[in-house]
Amino acid sequence: MAEKKEKKRGMIHLYAGDGKGKTTAATGLTVRAAGRDWRVLFVQFLKSGNSAELKILRSLPTVKVVTGQKVNKFSFHMTAEEKETARNEFRERLEAARAAAEAGEVDLLVLDEALGTIQAGLLDEDQLYEFMAEKPEALELVITGRDPSPRIIELADYYSEICERKHPYRSFGLNARPGIEF
Repeated sequence: MAEKKEKKRGMIHLYAGDGKGKTTAATGLTVRAAGRDWRVLFVQFLKSGNSAELKILRSLPTVKVVTGQKVNKFSFHMTAEEKETARNEFRERLEAARAAAEAGEVDLLVLDEALGTIQAGLLDEDQLYEFMAEKPEALELVITGRDPSPRIIELADYYSEICERKHPYRSFGLNARPGIEF
């Protein structure tokens, strides 16, 4: 007689705060899941797509990476037209990720910097909240960024706050270093 397989309940992980390491934590979990042959969709918002960890993630056979953006500027430097382009792009990116999750194509979905996209006014929080509330039961979902709203926190099963206590940039102006920050 075949062993009964228990239905998996996926959790929602929230890595937030002003400290360094949110994307690093999401990347680590991605590698761990890939090591178990999980299908992972790693989706980035507000990032150019040239960070070194993406090279490794792309080399993993069960990981798909979606990153980069048409308008590659900080949101506060964007024109109204560029912001509208970015809003459309990020809305579509989240919709595509949700469709893949609902189709059962992924076991782990990472939405890196989704919270920052909301704060920049380039993604509707209601769209993310609705997806979180209605996510497929078995899906493991990771969301990163700063300052999640109380209702986003409420839906999370894990909430890790990464707090900056000391940073070389603040201490002596050291800029981001290849291999360490990107």
